[in-house]
Amino acid sequence: MQAKTFTYPSLAHLQNPNFTPSPSIHLPQRPTSSSTLRYHRSLLSSCSGNFRPQNQSCRWKFNCISPSGELNYESNEALVEEEEEEEKIVKIKGEGLANQSIWNQIKEIVVFTGPATGLWICGPLMSLIDTAVIGQGSSIELAALGPATVVCDYTGYVFMFLSVATSNMVATSLARRDKKEVQHQISILLFIGLFCGFLLLFLTRFFGSWALTALSGPKSAHLVPAGNTYVQIRGLGWPAVLVGWVAQSASLGMKDSWGPLKALAVASAINGIGDIVLCIFLGYGITGAAWATLVSQVVAAYMMIEALNKKGYNGFSISIPSLNELLAVLALAAPIFITLVSKVAFYSLLIYFATSMGTHTVAAHQVMLQTFGMCTIWGEPLSQTAQSFMPELIHGVNRSLAKARMLLKSLVTIGATLGLALGIIGMAVPWFFPNIFTHDPKIIQEMHKVLLPYFLALAVTPSTHSLEGTLLAGRDLRYISFSMNGCFVIGVLLLLLVNAKGYGLRGCWFALMGFQWGRFSLALLRLLSPNGILYSEDSRQYEVNKLRAS
Repeated sequence: MQAKTFTYPSLAHLQNPNFTPSPSIHLPQRPTSSSTLRYHRSLLSSCSGNFRPQNQSCRWKFNCISPSGELNYESNEALVEEEEEEEKIVKIKGEGLANQSIWNQIKEIVVFTGPATGLWICGPLMSLIDTAVIGQGSSIELAALGPATVVCDYTGYVFMFLSVATSNMVATSLARRDKKEVQHQISILLFIGLFCGFLLLFLTRFFGSWALTALSGPKSAHLVPAGNTYVQIRGLGWPAVLVGWVAQSASLGMKDSWGPLKALAVASAINGIGDIVLCIFLGYGITGAAWATLVSQVVAAYMMIEALNKKGYNGFSISIPSLNELLAVLALAAPIFITLVSKVAFYSLLIYFATSMGTHTVAAHQVMLQTFGMCTIWGEPLSQTAQSFMPELIHGVNRSLAKARMLLKSLVTIGATLGLALGIIGMAVPWFFPNIFTHDPKIIQEMHKVLLPYFLALAVTPSTHSLEGTLLAGRDLRYISFSMNGCFVIGVLLLLLVNAKGYGLRGCWFALMGFQWGRFSLALLRLLSPNGILYSEDSRQYEVNKLRAS
């Protein structure tokens, strides 16, 4: 299958680090003041009030003819000068970060990633709340939560490609100043999200128990009933979850990160209060945790849609996409989809091998994996920042690979500092405060066994996000897909080896450490290569006009 893909913009949107780059918009060259008369004479045959370029990338109003029948040059010259001044302001903003010193860059990046961090944290925070609350009651239910969250969270994570496609397509339509097209893109993506949500609901209903049985293994078959209860309740919310993701990404495409952040903050509060009331006071255990999470996700989806409605769009309108529109969405999201599938497959296998080691081992793994996910999410905004700031320096009109390398140095510096801080904090919590999650001494003992690989895997993750975000910004999509698949294959071989040698949970976490460091090494080698996007002066090899997706 071949489909045309979008290209990166010539001016990066610096106001929002979550903003996914939109297609390049080439504006017609405006005339200088000396040629204004000749320019407007050429327009007389084609406009009487409104002028719309054929590429629909922008719309301007021109008072071509005054009521008396004469040309109104002064208003047109003023409009041209005003638009040229706006272009200068945008250009200055676009180059501002690139021209700053490394420490000023770091300061700006930290400021820009603030709201983005909140968006990434809310999802893992809900699962972490479930883990902490359930661990206070039953070790079996805590262990059952491991494979259950794989089926719920990791399966949905594969559909994050909808978020990538939504932000990009909405940004494209906004750049064209076409509100009707923005509404149409939102409508078709809401339909795709709703369709995928009901598809996941169907799969969860009929295959959820089978998936849990396969993940749990024969030694942990007693975990399946409790885990299936959790999965079936959470599965009812899939349509709302995916629709909420589309609405959230549409807001991000409009450079609004505070609206989605407020919605997710409210959802996290509802989930936390619901867990405490249903699980601790009413004693519903894993069932109560599932219902609390479901209600919070539905509320979040509704608030996301309402945020769109307040911007003048209809968040409840859906449209069936044409075949070409569907192919455009799939072509745009294909590399991200492959990357997500590789990550989900590896973490699912990690859960599978841990589950086969017994109840206490899988319970300890569940706690450590949830805290690991909560910590790694802090590095995700660095990837988004790279995708927002890098395209102008790599492919833009004012292309400067030296400035791109300097910006990458800032991102990696932040990533290394953040990784060390997260590694220390993430390791200290289960070491000094394990009773937050469980009071079972056997589970705590298993948790302490994996602290070293836990720290090493966590420390490198934020820097890895910076490097992979830069590769995405440089459109080196094929390399990202192949490198992730290579890390997946090597990681699986390591898991098979440590399992065969009987190294237990510690061996599984060392395999995870190898997976994370493999991603970091491959991305770094690519960026430092003379033929890489940051050193090669021939950028044509990375101009993806057609994407082959399979």
